[in-house]
Amino acid sequence: MDYESASSGEWDSFKQGNWDAYAKLYNRYYPLLNNYGHKFTRDVSLIEDVVHDLFVKLWRNRDGLGNPESVKNYLYKSMRSILFRKLKSQSKFSFLPDEDYSFRFEVSYDNQLILEEEEQQLRKNIKEILKKLPSRQQEIVHLRFYEGLSYEEIAEIMDITVTSVYKTWYKALENLKLMVND
Repeated sequence: MDYESASSGEWDSFKQGNWDAYAKLYNRYYPLLNNYGHKFTRDVSLIEDVVHDLFVKLWRNRDGLGNPESVKNYLYKSMRSILFRKLKSQSKFSFLPDEDYSFRFEVSYDNQLILEEEEQQLRKNIKEILKKLPSRQQEIVHLRFYEGLSYEEIAEIMDITVTSVYKTWYKALENLKLMVND
C-alpha cells in the first residue's frame, strides 16, 4: 500500500478537524508504529500508551502542524522520540540517545507464528546474525530493508546525518558479510 499518497490528503483533512480522516490515519499507522515500538521494548502497554499519546498530541496540536514530506516518517520519528523519553523516565535501564540502546531486530513480528518450518529456520538464522550487530546498525537495517525507507528518511527518524546513516549502513553490511562467511 502506498501510505504517502493515501495519507497526505487525510493529513490535510485531519488538520482541518475531520475526525474520520484522523481515525483513518490512526488505523493505518497504528500497526506500523506498534511494530516499530517492539523493536525497542517488549512492554506492550508502554508501546500502546506511546502511540496513543502521539495521536492525542497530534489531535490537540493539529492547528499548528505543518505538512511533512512524509507522514509515515513524521509519525515514526515522533513515536520514537516519545518512546525514548518514556523509557528514559522509567529508568528501567540507563539510556542516553547518543549512546547504544536496546533495539530488538525481528524480521516480521506479526507473522512469525504462521511461517513455514523451513522459512522459520532461515529467519531464525538471519535474526541470530543480526542480533550480533550493534543496536544502531540493527535499527538502520530494519528501517532500510523492512520498512523500505531512504537514507534521508532514516536520518530524519533517527536524528542523525545522512552521512552517519551511510557509514553505519556500510558497517552493518561489512559486519554481516563477515558473520555469514564465518
